[in-house]
Amino acid sequence: MFNDNRKMQYEKYNIARNYFIDNSDVLISLENEISKIVTTIISDNLNDIVYDYNEASNLFPFWQNYPPSDRGRQPKGDQFPWIEVGEHVFGPKFSRELERYFKVRDIGIPTGPDERYVISSEIISNICEITNSSWLFIDVKSVGPRDDQQHIVMSHNQISGDGVWTDINDGVINSIIEAKGKFQSHPFYCAIPPLYILSDGTILPVVHVAIKPIYKMINIDTSRKAGGQPLHKIGIITIPNGLLLNVKPNYCLKYPGLFFPGKDDKGKDPKKTRARLSFEKLEQIDPWRVKILPIK
Repeated sequence: MFNDNRKMQYEKYNIARNYFIDNSDVLISLENEISKIVTTIISDNLNDIVYDYNEASNLFPFWQNYPPSDRGRQPKGDQFPWIEVGEHVFGPKFSRELERYFKVRDIGIPTGPDERYVISSEIISNICEITNSSWLFIDVKSVGPRDDQQHIVMSHNQISGDGVWTDINDGVINSIIEAKGKFQSHPFYCAIPPLYILSDGTILPVVHVAIKPIYKMINIDTSRKAGGQPLHKIGIITIPNGLLLNVKPNYCLKYPGLFFPGKDDKGKDPKKTRARLSFEKLEQIDPWRVKILPIK
């Protein structure tokens, strides 16, 4: 099975890749349209999202003796990791609500973003012309007030690259991105191709959206664990496809600092090191790529 469709995929991939390079505006339009739909889904379900998210704090007596393990470097111990709260509040809602707009397929790949939806519709066909489908990747990144900053931390398997496939036997290979800050830099090995070809020949340009729920910390201390962590606001971040980042228009070159070093120590496998993605630079590329929904 690994190689049953390789020749067809190789040929179709390179034709589609060249098409999207020559028509980079098509990818931008696709990302903009899907970003609007994701934003609408969140806005339409905002009351349920807030209730479901905040219920994790109200259920404290049921998990207080079995709290989630602390994450990150040198945690202060005055807050609880809320990663799974965000993932389980947002993920199932997208599974249901996307079907209002698209035919949705749950096709698997071994690694990648949190939520993965192969979506098809006339909306996509009208934009792309060569396909009526896309692979929508959604990552949910819940953070507290200390991480309410103008960036988002992304893993290597949550960003697409330029996806060069020159030798049929080698498969798709991404060029290395440099995550460059003011004082240091490191290579960033993005692991997702800019598009996929299914076994039936369907062309799937990828669209990446990151959801950043930001919670408040109310009266939490290390001894009593009182208070709660209610939802404060939601960031909706639309990340450019790897062809836009690295080929045309080549945002990584045009907007230095778009990616800058993440928060991993030097002992981590370099190929799995994370990078921060700047909101300021994304807004310079397209203002609609960063949306913040306040919670009243």
